[in-house]
Amino acid sequence: MQKSAKIMVLGAGGQLGKTFVDKLQKLEYNFIAPQESESDITQQQKIASLINEEQPDTIINCAAYNAVDVAEKNSKLAYLVNSEAIGNLAAVCFEKNIKLVHYSSDYIFDGTKDGFYSEEDPPNPLNVYGKSKLEGEMQLRQNTRTYLLFRLSWVIGPGEQNFLFKMSQWAEKNPVLKISADEVSIPTFTFDIVEFTLKALDKNLIGLYHLTSSGYASRYELARFYAEQTGIDKLIIPVALSHFNMPASRPMFSCLSNEKLTRDLGVKLPHWKESLKKYVQEVQSAK
Repeated sequence: MQKSAKIMVLGAGGQLGKTFVDKLQKLEYNFIAPQESESDITQQQKIASLINEEQPDTIINCAAYNAVDVAEKNSKLAYLVNSEAIGNLAAVCFEKNIKLVHYSSDYIFDGTKDGFYSEEDPPNPLNVYGKSKLEGEMQLRQNTRTYLLFRLSWVIGPGEQNFLFKMSQWAEKNPVLKISADEVSIPTFTFDIVEFTLKALDKNLIGLYHLTSSGYASRYELARFYAEQTGIDKLIIPVALSHFNMPASRPMFSCLSNEKLTRDLGVKLPHWKESLKKYVQEVQSAK
């Protein structure tokens, strides 16, 4: 992808969108990141007009409804953002020959497979959020051919909407932290998602890929390693996920294999521990 090619970043206010804007600015790409008030993907006519006006070559959609537990009671909004809006966006991109990058989730799987999930494994989401993301994948495929669809897991980036930030907040208020030890996936950091998305665009890849770090961890293992790196000196106790009695069911083992992306890019994705160390450095340097 030429740097002169115009990129539009949607959902630029979220943790992934912010990381894209930061990286694209540093690399001096030709891009725009309109405010959400101008680029609400659920406003079909408004977003179509914006795309028609700006004429981007590629759209990177970081907008999503990610409130997993709230989605159980607010399914209409989850489906509107994660599914219906994606179908509409994809249709506009197809009509105007724009490449569309979109992100899905490990939560489209039920977590019962013995081993990592490949792109060929059949989905079976357990909650409304996962079902809405899977429907969004289907809408994408039905409405355009030139797409890059990345499934992500346990996304961690700038801001307050990720597990590690929330854990830091809990640690300030509680002497003991109870963290689930039977929920396993792959912590994946926004700076890696951005880097490997851009590499995929440079190689002109299309289709479905799992974009995750290498390795895997339980929430408890992630919390312990983060505490070691940041000096959080609190008692961290492993408990069952059922201890928290959350509204939405979650897959217990939702690790995604990144072998296909590794092969097609010819480069290995970093281990989550190495990326976590980099994340900690970035957070501390930003203070």
